Amino acid sequence: MEGEPITSTLLPPGNVPQDASLTLEQKTTFVFVILLFIFLGILIVRCFRILLDPYRSMPTSTWADGLDGLEKGQFDYALA
Repeated sequence: MEGEPITSTLLPPGNVPQDASLTLEQKTTFVFVILLFIFLGILIVRCFRILLDPYRSMPTSTWADGLDGLEKGQFDYALA
């Protein structure tokens, strides 16, 4: 055992595959999967923030705040 070189059982010595690099399709797929994981991470963080503080994301104004000079319920002819 001593003095024997350690050889790999996966590849015979001296036989290195020529196309060890990734093809363009594999690179594109890899980048797309990485972008999907980043998007998934952003969505997970956003969902946890909403779960921890759900009232922070709700607007404080009501639908009638934008009406100038009109009371609630008096908007029948406001668009005409």
